[in-house]
Amino acid sequence: MTYSSFIPPQRILMGPGPSDVSPQVLSALARPTIGHLDPLFVGMMDEVKSLLQYAFQTSNEMTLALSAPGSAGMEACFVNLITPDDTVVVCQNGVFGSRMSENVKRIGAKLVLIEGEWGRAVDPESLDATLLQHPEAKFVAFVHAETSTGARSDAKVLCEIAQQYNCLTIVDAVTSLGGCELKVDEWGIDAIYSGSQKCLSCVPGISPISFSEKAIEVIKHRKIPIQSWFLDQSLVMGYWSGKGKRAYHHTAPVNSLYALHEALLSLKREGLENAWKRHQEMHDLLAKGLAELGLDFVVPENERLAQLNTVYIPQGINDEEVRRYLLNEYNLEIGAGLGKFAGKAWRIGLMGYGARKENIALCLAALKEVLATTS
Repeated sequence: MTYSSFIPPQRILMGPGPSDVSPQVLSALARPTIGHLDPLFVGMMDEVKSLLQYAFQTSNEMTLALSAPGSAGMEACFVNLITPDDTVVVCQNGVFGSRMSENVKRIGAKLVLIEGEWGRAVDPESLDATLLQHPEAKFVAFVHAETSTGARSDAKVLCEIAQQYNCLTIVDAVTSLGGCELKVDEWGIDAIYSGSQKCLSCVPGISPISFSEKAIEVIKHRKIPIQSWFLDQSLVMGYWSGKGKRAYHHTAPVNSLYALHEALLSLKREGLENAWKRHQEMHDLLAKGLAELGLDFVVPENERLAQLNTVYIPQGINDEEVRRYLLNEYNLEIGAGLGKFAGKAWRIGLMGYGARKENIALCLAALKEVLATTS
């Protein structure tokens, strides 16, 4: 068998992630690799941390970029905070809420599940009623931006309810960070995780995470060891904290962190609120065009994510044929439905660098063409 270099095509990524990566971020990957304990690299890490604090809108000292994808960020939050003696309320309204539930089960803690309707935001009244029934609960976990459905829950209100019952919150912000309003300190979020490949428009494989002072106290006073050595944040923080010398923990993904630094710089230069506004404006433009094509949204308008648009597939239209046509004819990727929406919906992403008018125009024109052909 003969092997040759892999040269991927230039795709336009409008699925649920990864998103398009800007030329500036891609070029950052090609910069010379230096040691992960090099003083210059350590200085860059300090900037990454500061830029992540800006993106999360937090002053949390334990804010860092985990050397693994968002799924590991999720697990890091759960295994560091939760022990088998704890009761955890999980609000599950999609695939990624179910992954939270799975983490609680594997830790051996008591799971109290609030099963919400797929395609809808988490119901605050259900959370309030559940916490009233379970005064022993110590944690509330929910997905801010449910990637499987495109639903956005009111994180501020959910955190306020959790605080009334003295519960710490664990929040999935994989698809929300950089794409819609998110204020960790103001809303009182205790543990939060995201991914580099969504609205930050960086390469996949890094998970920004942040822990509040309350969460850090829980970690410090655990009676049993954290079950994962790699994800033990009391060890990792020795690599990310302070100026100058760092404690060795693992070999960091040096070039990927160059890329994250560049992506966060882009967000800082645009301005966080401007980025939120741009995503909403691009969503409004896409939504108008999708309506003209007769495509209906799964999520009600007031609960809808701007950056992840889920629409029902029209009757008689073959899901795979349409997505394959878009990929082959236009190098355009949109996402299939996930979980309960598999084969029933498409997920169209408008994330970060990909949330641009030219992408929307191409997507709408291509969909119009293929729907006319296959109907």
